Amino acid sequence: MLNMNDVLETIHMIEGENLDIRTITMGISLLDCVSDDENRFCDKIYDKITRKAEKLVSTGEEIEKMYGIPIVNKRVSVTPIAIAGGALSRDGFVKAAKALDRAADTLGINFIGGFGALVHKGFTVGDRNLLDAIPEALSVTGKVCSSVNVASTKAGINMDAVKQMGDIIKETAYLTKDADSIGCAKLVVFTNVPEDNPFMAGAFHGVGEPDTVINVGVSGPGVVASAIKRAGDCDFSTLADIIKKTAFKITRMGQLVAYEASRRLDTPFGIVDLSLAPTPAIGDSVAHILEGMGLEKCGAHGTTAALALLNDAVKKGGVMASSHVGGLSGAFIPVSEDQGMIDAVSCGSLTLEKLEAMTAVCSVGLDMIAIPGDTPAEVICGIIADEISIGVANTKTTAVRVIPAYGKKPGDTVSFGGLLGYAPVMKLNEMSPAAFIARGGRIPAPIHSLKN
Repeated sequence: MLNMNDVLETIHMIEGENLDIRTITMGISLLDCVSDDENRFCDKIYDKITRKAEKLVSTGEEIEKMYGIPIVNKRVSVTPIAIAGGALSRDGFVKAAKALDRAADTLGINFIGGFGALVHKGFTVGDRNLLDAIPEALSVTGKVCSSVNVASTKAGINMDAVKQMGDIIKETAYLTKDADSIGCAKLVVFTNVPEDNPFMAGAFHGVGEPDTVINVGVSGPGVVASAIKRAGDCDFSTLADIIKKTAFKITRMGQLVAYEASRRLDTPFGIVDLSLAPTPAIGDSVAHILEGMGLEKCGAHGTTAALALLNDAVKKGGVMASSHVGGLSGAFIPVSEDQGMIDAVSCGSLTLEKLEAMTAVCSVGLDMIAIPGDTPAEVICGIIADEISIGVANTKTTAVRVIPAYGKKPGDTVSFGGLLGYAPVMKLNEMSPAAFIARGGRIPAPIHSLKN
């Protein structure tokens, strides 16, 4: 039976605390589109995507009206194109990216993910061709997102892939330099990548998934921040309990939308990703949650502990609200998408090194961070290797999405608009890891990976 107080509370969360469904993402398998003919492959993936997701946007809009719940994004993720298009040449992969972009435009979605590869243990010919195509593909498309998994706890770290990703990020930044190197905002490097993540730029449709699936990502930093503010000067056990209860309510709303979308689209329900995904909007910041716990500014000593408490409590509350929690699920710390993070970087409280420490306990990693455009590729590789090592050693997903903003230096600002926001360019340690990166090969998996 509906409780009127719960209904009113949800309305207040939506109207006053920025509660929303961040995305409904339809995953679509492209394995049945395999073809030796590049043009035929592109036609087949365009046809399948536009056929399967034809009603995705309209269904999302109908659910918004029915429940009064904002659904910010409607998205599609597909089988990693390096797998589905393994026979393609480099130029063929660029054609495939354009086909994905056309499909996204036809559907009216904001992003399509899956232009990527899984190379944590080595490369196929298709993998190499796709990696070579990434910079051009991201420069000639507007909605295509790319992710590359370069490591896993079971396999270790493919340092040859890490080295190549540094060069790819630099080239992508150059090719999109007229738009503040925005191509890099659509490119993420992973370890232990999940197959059911609904959030971009890392979303793709895993090979263990059904032909199509609906995954939903919820968001509610403003709701959690408000709950903490109302709690006042309580102890940490009470604070964790408040966050858990709040996360439960947020996730239940996501579960409701996910089931309704699944029913209307006649598509299996996959997971609810209960991540706290911030936006540049005032009052929708993970950094402000941490400051609400008592930190003068995000980045102060104690920030990692506060984030660990937040992430754990969010997960505990969410898993009670849904039988199928997946994706990334926790707290995101993307600098350009979080006004509190932007402010903390601007005043010098939050550094790249502190962000790296925070990623040991949060959901993703170094995300949407603008760095100087003249940063050497080897330094970017070092950033990637450090972050990926955290994920491998801790058996968790970590990732890197950095933007070497062409022509920009520390203190300058880059702007991407919309949910991608804007960011101050961060100063980096200028000592070179070039000789370390040049060793190549594979860093072995940690001993605790041997669990069989």
